[in-house]
Amino acid sequence: MKNLTSFEYPDQLQKELRKAKKLEWITLVYLISVVVLMYLVMGSSQAMKTAWLEDALSTLPAISFLIAYRFYNKKPNKDFPYGYHRIYGIAFLTGSLALFLMGSYLLIDSSMALIKAEKPSIGSIFILGHQVWMGWMMIGVLLYSSLPAMWLGYRKLPLAKKLHNKILFTDAQAQKADWTTGFAAILGILGVGLGFWWADALAAVIISFSVLKDGFSNLKDAVLELMDRHPVTLEDKTKDDLVNEVAQLVNTWDWVEKAGVRFREHGMVYFGEIYIIPHQSKKTDFEKARNQLKNYHWKIHEVTLMEVREIPDYLVTAPNGGSRRNN
Repeated sequence: MKNLTSFEYPDQLQKELRKAKKLEWITLVYLISVVVLMYLVMGSSQAMKTAWLEDALSTLPAISFLIAYRFYNKKPNKDFPYGYHRIYGIAFLTGSLALFLMGSYLLIDSSMALIKAEKPSIGSIFILGHQVWMGWMMIGVLLYSSLPAMWLGYRKLPLAKKLHNKILFTDAQAQKADWTTGFAAILGILGVGLGFWWADALAAVIISFSVLKDGFSNLKDAVLELMDRHPVTLEDKTKDDLVNEVAQLVNTWDWVEKAGVRFREHGMVYFGEIYIIPHQSKKTDFEKARNQLKNYHWKIHEVTLMEVREIPDYLVTAPNGGSRRNN
């Protein structure tokens, strides 16, 4: 039997993990530069203020990932006998809560600006003797805040799926869709330039609503995971087929009459139990079975097998005849 040790990704995924870490460092440095530039040019524009706060919040997933990266594979101890895998779940929860609360504040703030009919003023500056409308500089900074972010999002997304990492996945999705924030803010600024004062506040409302929606969705997902929900896929949130595959596999063992399976997520890996009604005429081999399960897929980090007289109806069961998955 393998001892409970610190979790390490398989060799084929270690390279992907290092790529993800590098991309998050690049993201953090890039976003800091975006936040500084947006602060310098935002003026009294509500849309720019909202976009600036959103970009500042966008640093949280990268920071959370890099912090969790240092602790997730620490060995279990007497204080934390299950290890530190859930540190990614905690980071995901705190980041989602911050996003939800800030989205709520931004929506209220931008809505009040629209209701009060606050008219933003976008001035001009002189550069090399030429008068330049600040709106053009704002648009330039917004493009800088959107286009590289989209590239980073597309680079992170396949890594997040392979690593089954929720922080990386939500970060990638947000950055992949970052053009919507920039586009809304650009329309708001152009609207002000054309004399439509309300365009700026309306753009801010659209941006803040997007932040609030993402925050609520992520917060809900984080809470459900901490409640030991059935493991789900990252992209469409459907139940992970791996659990069914394990149930099918267990039922192919000749000494098993019937079995039920349940797993829960601990960060990137699964912990679970398998309830088995063995054949009375067959010799059980729990040691071999446990090792086979842990070698079946890298997500299965720890599994407990127990002999029972009946299978609870909330467990995943399968008829005889299983499928095999390559690691």
